[in-house]
Amino acid sequence: MPRQPSASTPPMAKDAFVGRLMPWFDGHGRHDLPWQHPRTPYRVWLSEIMLQQTQVATVIPYFLKFLTVFPTLPDLAAASNDAVMAQWAGLGYYARARNLHAAAQRCVALHGGELPRDVDALHALPGIGRSTAGAVLSQAWNDRFAILDGNVKRVLTRYHGVEGFPGLPAVEKVLWALAQLHVEHVPANRLADYTQAQMDLGATVCTRSRPACVICPLQDDCVARREGRSDQLPTPKPSKVLPEREAVALLLRDGQGRVLLQKRPDTGIWAQLWTLPQADSGTSLQDWFDAHVLGSLEDAEELPVLQHTFSHYRLHLQILSRRVDGLRQEHARLRWVSAQELPALGLPAPIRKLLDTGSPPPLPTARRKLRIATTLKHIE
Repeated sequence: MPRQPSASTPPMAKDAFVGRLMPWFDGHGRHDLPWQHPRTPYRVWLSEIMLQQTQVATVIPYFLKFLTVFPTLPDLAAASNDAVMAQWAGLGYYARARNLHAAAQRCVALHGGELPRDVDALHALPGIGRSTAGAVLSQAWNDRFAILDGNVKRVLTRYHGVEGFPGLPAVEKVLWALAQLHVEHVPANRLADYTQAQMDLGATVCTRSRPACVICPLQDDCVARREGRSDQLPTPKPSKVLPEREAVALLLRDGQGRVLLQKRPDTGIWAQLWTLPQADSGTSLQDWFDAHVLGSLEDAEELPVLQHTFSHYRLHLQILSRRVDGLRQEHARLRWVSAQELPALGLPAPIRKLLDTGSPPPLPTARRKLRIATTLKHIE
């Protein structure tokens, strides 16, 4: 069970967290992030969604480019799914982009094209959880709401010596109580800075590995520091071996050199992105090809296996390349795409990288080219 703060903890210790964190932020925090100038609700919200599971350095160029295409919330709401996905491609966790787009459309329909300044209405929007809602309200409007992202969980866990994996509901409940306790002591005009300060401390000082405890402003009251347990807290997530999956995909080109892309379903892996036609079994792939494509898979070239790790499994994707005669009939989720058209479409990062190179890495010389029948049999 998570360890609760001691009942004998003096009241001033609760204030020490805020009291020591804010001066540190003034001198050492990040004050020049692009979403801070200007700090509008739309820009704050966009940054918070992009920063989920993604580091600041990676997000900044995507954030700036995204704003040039969709400078306002109504612009985002009016955009097509393909246009949004094209700007998001490469950031990963594509459900964030789908939810962002859906939330923008809902804001236009229900809130006059603006983000609502109400925690329940904000929380009800797609992709906005309790912590993200608090981050938007505190940073955009200086409202008094706590946050509990990964960085803050790590800081609070070490500072208070909270046991247990932070992703467990019982542990998270304790951390929310502590976060709410501290936010009550923040001066009314500094809620935005306080929210940023917590994230900055976790990202730059109280890091996941090798935390810089000797320069941390909270070290005097930190339980993990006092007990020499900074490397043990937060309690690690129970280890789990990622399952391995195999699939096969087709890199098909027509006489003009265009590649055939298929739009993924609205849910699941790579949802709503354009990618290569793919199947989990050789039989399914052959059946799909026979039903949709003019030509034959005889003598298709076997390219090196593409490996990609998702959050819950590792995919080994065998890609077969072939020039074909065309499609048997038009299909809404199939289209021939030229190299010039690729940047306007949302593609998974590994597929885009494959197509952008123009040609895959060469096969090892010791490995003979396998015919399609061998490959399909292996995938069965």
